[in-house]
Amino acid sequence: MSLAVFDLDNTLLAGDSDHAWGDFLILHGLADAKKHAAANDEFYRHYTEGKLDINAYVRFTLGPVLHMQISALQQLHTKFMQEFIRPLILPAAKELITGHLAQGDYCLIMSATNGFITAPIASEFGVHELLATDLEIEKGFYTGSIVGVPCFQSGKVIRLEQWLRRQQDRFSLADTVFYSDSYNDVPLLEAVGTPVAVDPDAKLSALARQRNWRVISLREG
Repeated sequence: MSLAVFDLDNTLLAGDSDHAWGDFLILHGLADAKKHAAANDEFYRHYTEGKLDINAYVRFTLGPVLHMQISALQQLHTKFMQEFIRPLILPAAKELITGHLAQGDYCLIMSATNGFITAPIASEFGVHELLATDLEIEKGFYTGSIVGVPCFQSGKVIRLEQWLRRQQDRFSLADTVFYSDSYNDVPLLEAVGTPVAVDPDAKLSALARQRNWRVISLREG
């Protein structure tokens, strides 16, 4: 059994789930349309530039709903999935995961986006497990803070190495394939045996050509 690891946003999805969550909050009157949209776009720009303060972004994305109990948020997420996420799911992405599952690979989604947003999406794709940015919980509410190492940039390498140690040598980085669109994921792409750039951003596309990494599209054809 080999390990197949997938980035989520703009890799398996034709968009960014974190950014879509902001649009969802605005649509349903849970966040100020003008101010929240402008800040959401600015954070996303920082992400694409590799400069995102992920702690600040998590506080921002959850800020409008921190007064809601997690049970209520889960109900809200069901509507978010229906209205925003399912239309972003790429059929070729589901086929890619299905193919890995069929050949007996262990499939893992790794996302910088927090676990509240990403856990139901990972279930939709039918993967074995999700590693995402973990959130602090107090008395049934999210606090807006991150617990442990964010699953972002070099943090993805740390989180995957921690996970691998818990697997008692079932897998190794050398036998791992990692699919990602983002230059933010270069640390993990460099660490695995088989890096694959998926509809890559401009910086990752250039690096992939330089390193002779495989490049695929899940959006074409």
